[in-house]
Amino acid sequence: MDVPAAENTGHPRRWAILGVLVISLLVVVLDNTVLNVALRTIADPREGLGASQSQLEWAINSYTLVFAGLLFTAGILADRLGRRITLTVGLALFGIASLVSAYAQTADQLIWARALMGLGAAAVMPSTLSIIANVFDPRERGRAIGVWAGAVGLGVAIGPIVGGLLLEHFWWGSVFLINVPIVIAGVALVLTLVPESRDPKPGRIDIVGVLLSIIGLTLLTYGVIEGGEKGFGQPEAWGTLVASVAVLTGFVLYERRIKFPSLDVKLFGIREFSASVGAIGLVFFAAMGAMFFSAFYLQLVRGYGPLASGALFVPFAVAQMVFAPRSAAMVKRFGPKLVSTVGLLLVAAGLAGWLFVGATTPIWVVGALFFLMGVGMANVMPPATEAIMSVLPREKAGVGSAVSNTIRQIGGALGVAALGAVISSYYRDGVTTATAGLPDEARDVAQESISGAYGVAEQAGPAGQALIQSANDAFITAMHYASIGSTVFALLGALVAAIWLPGKRPANAPAPTNAEGLAENQGVELIEA
Repeated sequence: MDVPAAENTGHPRRWAILGVLVISLLVVVLDNTVLNVALRTIADPREGLGASQSQLEWAINSYTLVFAGLLFTAGILADRLGRRITLTVGLALFGIASLVSAYAQTADQLIWARALMGLGAAAVMPSTLSIIANVFDPRERGRAIGVWAGAVGLGVAIGPIVGGLLLEHFWWGSVFLINVPIVIAGVALVLTLVPESRDPKPGRIDIVGVLLSIIGLTLLTYGVIEGGEKGFGQPEAWGTLVASVAVLTGFVLYERRIKFPSLDVKLFGIREFSASVGAIGLVFFAAMGAMFFSAFYLQLVRGYGPLASGALFVPFAVAQMVFAPRSAAMVKRFGPKLVSTVGLLLVAAGLAGWLFVGATTPIWVVGALFFLMGVGMANVMPPATEAIMSVLPREKAGVGSAVSNTIRQIGGALGVAALGAVISSYYRDGVTTATAGLPDEARDVAQESISGAYGVAEQAGPAGQALIQSANDAFITAMHYASIGSTVFALLGALVAAIWLPGKRPANAPAPTNAEGLAENQGVELIEA
C-alpha cells in the first residue's frame, strides 16, 4: 500500500538534490576512466609529456592510491563536519587539481596533480551517497540509490567515449580541463539546493582509528598495484600486503575496544551488511578485471581506435541507465536475495561469454556481452548498497557510504591486478616461441605485454606480422583464462547473495530498521541553505 504523501519524511527538493548529486558523481567517476584513452598521447614527446611507462602507471595509480586510502576517513569527516561542506570542498579540490593536470608541464607534475584529484574525489563519493540517505524517505531510498548506481555505471562507460572525442579535436589536457566548468556548476548547485546534515551526536573523534584506516587501506592499495605491475611474488607487493593485513587487523581490534569507534566492526556480524559488502566487492573484482582486458582486446587485437572502442561500452551504460533505477521495484516485488543473485548470475554469464570471443568474433557479440553485464550489475549494486545503508541510522550514513565505496574501489583494483597478472602469465607463455629469435631487449619488451609486441613488430618490417599474429593468439588465450577467473568470482558473489541476503519482505511488514532497532525515520539535524 502506498504511504500518504504527508507521511513522507524526505526533503521537499529531494529529486532536484539527487540530480545535483548525480552531476557531482559523474564528473568524478568519468575522470577515473577518461585518462585511459589519453595515455598514448601523454607518452608522446611531441604531442604530450613524453611520459615513461612507469610515469603513465603512476598517473593512474596516484589517483587510485589517495582515493581508496582516504574514502573511509572522508565518510567519517562528512558525518562529523557536515556532508554538504565536505562535498563542496571535495568538488573544489577536484576542479583545481583538474586545472593543474590540464596544464602540467612534466609527467611528475601530472602525477602529483592526479593525487590531489584523488583527495577531492574521496570527499565527493561518500558524501553523495550519505546525502541521499538523509534527504530521502527510506521507502524511496532504494529507487534513489538505483539512480545513483546508474550514474556510476554511466560514468565508467562513457569516460572512454568522452576522452576519444576530446582527443580527436583538442590537446591531451582537454580530458582534464572539461571537468572545471562542470565542477563550478556543481558547487553552485550544491550550495543552492543541498541542505547541510551531520551527526548531531558524533562523540569523540577516533584519531587512532582514522590513522590506522588510512595507513592500512593505503598499504593494501599500494600492494595490489605493485602486485599487478611487478608480480605478487615480489617483496614490495607481498610485504606491503602483509603489512596492510597487520595494520587493518590492529584497526579492527582497536575499534572493538573503544567507546566511540569510527567503524562499529560489530556491523559485520549482521548477515545482511556483510553479505552486501561481499557481493559488491566480488562483482567489482570480476567486472573491472574484465573491462581491463577487454580494452586491450578492442584496441589492439581488433584495431579499434579510442573513440570506436569506447563506443562499444555504450551498451553497458544503457543497461545501467535503464535497469538500475528500476531495481528498487524489482526488490520490492521479489526481494533482495533473488534480485541480487540473478543479477550476479547475469554478470557471470556475460563474463563467461568472453570464453568464446576470438579475433574474428562479430563485434555485436562483444556489445551484447557488455549489455548483459550492465543489466546484471544494475540489479546488484542498488539493492546491496541499500542494504548497507539501511543497517545504519541516517546520522551515520557517511560511514555506510564509505564502507560501500571503499570495498568497491578495493575490489576493482584487486580485479585489475589479479586478472592482469593472469593475463601476463599466460601471454608470456604463449608468445615465448615467437620471440625466441629476437634480440634480448626486444624480446623482453615483446614478452612483457601485447602492446610491447606491437611496438617491436613495427620496427621488424615484414617479419613483424608473424609476431603480431602470435601475440594476438597468445593474448586471446590469456584473455580466456582471465574470463574464467572473473566468472568464478561473479559466481562466488551469487552464492553469497543466495545464502545470506534476505528474501522478500512481507507486504504488511513495517519500514526497515537498523541493526540496533532504531527507526529508519530517525531524524537528523538539517540546516537549510
